[in-house]
This record gives sequence, C-alpha cells and structure tokens, in this order.
Amino acid sequence: MQRVCFLLKVRQDRLEEYKRRHQAVWPDMLAALRDTGWHNYSLFLRDDGLLVGYFETDDLEAAQAGMARTDVNARWQAEMAPFFEDLDGRPDEGMRPLTEVFHLD
Repeated sequence: MQRVCFLLKVRQDRLEEYKRRHQAVWPDMLAALRDTGWHNYSLFLRDDGLLVGYFETDDLEAAQAGMARTDVNARWQAEMAPFFEDLDGRPDEGMRPLTEVFHLD
C-alpha cells in the first residue's frame, strides 16, 4: 500500500465554505474515490489555509487515472478549483505528492 501526502493552499476568504463543502461531499464522488482505489483519505486544514491531504492506494497512477475518467470528478474539480491559491488548472492535477522520509509501522 502506497501512502500519499500532498499540500495545497486554500484561499483565506474561502476557508469556511471549503470546510462546509467537505462536510457534504457528493455520494457519487465518495463512491468514485473508493471504486478507483483511494483509501484512508483525509484532509487537514490549518487556519492560514494550508491543506494537507493524505490517502493510501495500491497504485497512485491507476487511482488518479481512474478518477480522471469519471464525470463526477470533473464536476467536483471544476467546483473546487476557485478555492485554491497558486493553482493552474484542477486541484487533482496540482497535487504534488511529498516524499516520505520516515514511517513508524
């Protein structure tokens, strides 16, 4: 299982709305994530807008490609893109995994 962690920056003026949106993620989006191999997915948001994402997957490329083929992901990414700073394009395309340097099993 591959562990993936990434950072993005949510705009200060959109923090509360971003949180609200993630309290009610569309059921078909949740199903698509599960069906394409995204497991144990969490998002953590700091008060200054720093967003830390973490998930586990058997195959990162396959999980991303699977989501890219879904209509629900295209709609979700289009709606979420305006929430982020310094992002050209969709949030899922701007996600750059961090290098894992330690893991306590």
